[in-house]
Amino acid sequence: MYTQPSQPPKRYEEFAYVLHFIPRGKSQVIKEREGPLVQAVGEERLTLLEILATNSAEFQVGEKLSIGKENRVKVVSVLGKLDYSELTNEAKNELEGVLEKLIRDNETRFIQYFNELQPITPRLHALELIPGIGKTFMRQIVNQREKKKFENFEDLEKRVGLRDPPKLIARRIIEELSGGSRVTIFVKH
Repeated sequence: MYTQPSQPPKRYEEFAYVLHFIPRGKSQVIKEREGPLVQAVGEERLTLLEILATNSAEFQVGEKLSIGKENRVKVVSVLGKLDYSELTNEAKNELEGVLEKLIRDNETRFIQYFNELQPITPRLHALELIPGIGKTFMRQIVNQREKKKFENFEDLEKRVGLRDPPKLIARRIIEELSGGSRVTIFVKH
């Protein structure tokens, strides 16, 4: 008997952070669709999303929304993925700050990148793709993590002198989302 090879389960975002709320918007994803729209960034995969909101809902920039199949309160449905170029100017302007909040809220996950990233080629280490990290910082990070893994951003800042890691990571994520990089570290496609 032939059985079809199993497909990996589709992974959906459970939470997203609001970039821009458009009370009466036209969908970029579904033609002819209008209503209260939210442009947001997914927490887990850093996907840019368009969300149809309930009619009475209000949103704050940076607000964390439950968008999974269960526990939706202010969300009718996730309409789909957005390309960076489809974001409103307001959403683009808020992206770096919202990403910094998302990164701080998920500090344990993001500090792991500093503990685990490896060389991409003999001449280029993945850490060097993060803005503000050149050869010198990369070597310091690698040397320090060999002695003891970084526990949090404060630990990283103290031991290596790297200032404001969430801001640097946010800048890298924007580069990846906007198509400015062939290699992605943070954004999952």
